[in-house]
Amino acid sequence: MLAEDTIYTLRLAADAQDLLGAQRLRYRVFVEELGASGGMIDHDQRLERDAFDEIFDHLVLVDNRIAPETGDHIAGAYRLLPSERLGPGGRFYSEDEYDLAPLRASGRKLLELGRTCVHPDHRGGAAMFLLWNGLAEYVLERGIEIMFGPASFHGTDPVALAEPLSWLHHHHLAPPEIRVRALEPGRAAMDLITKDRLDRARAMAAMPALIKAYLRLGGFVGDGAFIDRPFNTTDVCLLMDTGRMSARHRDFYTRKQGQN
Repeated sequence: MLAEDTIYTLRLAADAQDLLGAQRLRYRVFVEELGASGGMIDHDQRLERDAFDEIFDHLVLVDNRIAPETGDHIAGAYRLLPSERLGPGGRFYSEDEYDLAPLRASGRKLLELGRTCVHPDHRGGAAMFLLWNGLAEYVLERGIEIMFGPASFHGTDPVALAEPLSWLHHHHLAPPEIRVRALEPGRAAMDLITKDRLDRARAMAAMPALIKAYLRLGGFVGDGAFIDRPFNTTDVCLLMDTGRMSARHRDFYTRKQGQN
């Protein structure tokens, strides 16, 4: 157990019921809210799942007021895959979208993040802080050096997202040694507006909250976006080099709920 209070328990999924609860939450967010589709989605049981679920750790935020037997007890979830868990020939989930050769060649300890979601009823409160704290503890315990994973804009038209995508390209592009690159045929350019024509306020207003949170912590993005049509999203690959985090960023990232 990573944390517990009167409402929430934060832990790695302890059993099949926790995993089903995370998949139910993912269905609620990615399918019902964002319009995702896919071969392993179970509409009858309302589960969003894929073949990678069995090798990931699932960091789950449990709503203690809801019985696990209902399948609706998970208020937030993060999917985590440390690089040492990959066997020979093993692939990261995001290698369908990005060339991860720079990360694989770095020799550093990697952690892939994905399927981050919080139930609408729990947004804007303690839920995301608790998930961040749990992720920080997971990273520190395992000596993770680089975190990465896709983060999504809703919709598949990059022109409609030109302002935030261009801002990311011009101001937050990852250093060359860890700069992953979006793959064809889903690749879309991000430098759609020249740097001198960008308006920061407009760009940040159109930026999803999760991406803004990573940027505040000193995060970067890879080269190019990826159009994920089954998920109805335009993805960027977020990267965070924990060794580059400033003391201010590190304090924010590792602080405990109630200490801010």
